[in-house]
Amino acid sequence: MVKSHDHSQSHRRVRADHATELAEDYVEAIDDICRESGSCRAVDLARRFGVSNVTVTRTVSRLVRDGYAQTEPYGPIELTPKGKRVAEHARARHQIVYRFLLSLGVSEKTASVDSEGIEHHVSRETLHAMQRFIDHTARPSDG
Repeated sequence: MVKSHDHSQSHRRVRADHATELAEDYVEAIDDICRESGSCRAVDLARRFGVSNVTVTRTVSRLVRDGYAQTEPYGPIELTPKGKRVAEHARARHQIVYRFLLSLGVSEKTASVDSEGIEHHVSRETLHAMQRFIDHTARPSDG
């Protein structure tokens, strides 16, 4: 049985996860786009997320305010060292969740979509358990 206190802690954690989810998605996308094409502009993010340039501009402004990115008007968007760390951390979590779902027999397409949401809400403890499961079930030929 879940106690009321535990239930409220769970809701607080989910709200906190949602608060960081957008920033993590954006810094990971900025990092990906920079790796793919050498630079990232607002239009690249708008295309990637299927949102308006206004939405991207507002979100990037928050990333700049919070120290994750830097940009000048109409200039490319670059990650700060803090933003790069967040992007690397998010990418690593995403890969663990993705590989875990694949190890359960989930299709690549579904694992790709599901891992995108799960990665933001999985605790460090669960993430470590997923990694142990992957390591334990990996065959030597899996690399």
